[in-house]
Amino acid sequence: MKKDIHPKYHMINVVMTDGSKFQTRSTWGKEGDTLNLDIDPKSHPAWTGGQQTLLDRGGRVSKFKQKFGFLNK
Repeated sequence: MKKDIHPKYHMINVVMTDGSKFQTRSTWGKEGDTLNLDIDPKSHPAWTGGQQTLLDRGGRVSKFKQKFGFLNK
């Protein structure tokens, strides 16, 4: 294995959007740096089950529902 080709793996501090903190190992930043998250599993709709909205541009959703609506029974 080649020497000095991999990034350094060290401890960093992570601050979630609600202010909670934890330590983890990462290749990001330097030893002891703080990573402030803008989006995390506590606030992002993909993890919290937030409401999804469908935009019907050019009737695409309507056409799809007409064509495949029978599958939704």
